[in-house]
Amino acid sequence: MDHRSGIERGVQMPQIDAPGVPRPVALVSVLLLLGLWWAIAAWLGDPRHAPGPDLVLPRLWEGVVTGTMLPDLGATLGRVVIAFAIAMGIGTALGLLLGVMPALDRWLDPWLTIALNIPALVTIVLCYLWIGLNETAAIAAVAINKIPMVAVMLREGARARDPALGDLARLHQMPALARLRHILLPQLAPHLSAAARAGIALIWKIVLVVEFLGRSNGIGFRIHLDFQMFDIAGVLAHALAFVAIMLAVEWLLLAPLARRANRWRQP
Repeated sequence: MDHRSGIERGVQMPQIDAPGVPRPVALVSVLLLLGLWWAIAAWLGDPRHAPGPDLVLPRLWEGVVTGTMLPDLGATLGRVVIAFAIAMGIGTALGLLLGVMPALDRWLDPWLTIALNIPALVTIVLCYLWIGLNETAAIAAVAINKIPMVAVMLREGARARDPALGDLARLHQMPALARLRHILLPQLAPHLSAAARAGIALIWKIVLVVEFLGRSNGIGFRIHLDFQMFDIAGVLAHALAFVAIMLAVEWLLLAPLARRANRWRQP
């Protein structure tokens, strides 16, 4: 006799990709991109201005193996992590407030629109001028550029939540913490995931600009030195080093979390 519940008998659970394992098509796609890069470089035939992977990848390998690139990678990654945590925390709280309080949203929406449209370069320069050429200014500039985008995405998620579920929770006198955990957060999880995935890509690009303009270490600083020497292979090698880290973060952390966040929506 089958003792499983009707739900277990009648619903076939979807197959979830193993977290942390990139799909083979993604790896093949990256190899195809490298092949396209090599073909274009070979067709141009100008190693100084258009170096191919045969020139750039050995520079990258040498920097990682000898350890000369690792301190700068660590410095950039540390700034990315701190700025990301600050931006996600403040942006999520602000977005939820605006989403559940329409009156506050009407007052602050113009402010948010202005913040979204201020160029990142202006924010970076002002932070350096106001705070100084230090780590505080660098991280503040990155976080300030990211907060408005997170707030907007979470505000739309809060607006799109199902009010009937909240009414049902209040009818059954569900505690506030339980409502947050079982009703609000599952509905906001896809929006949080999207904000995180978009934000991590945006933040590391802004961090490079911050380092390029006013820091004495990091990948952006090294790219600045390569720029002064007109070393295009060095620029690409340093850029690829952090691109590889971001791909690993995407495949091993963000993509599995995104699949988990959307799993409850599947049949």
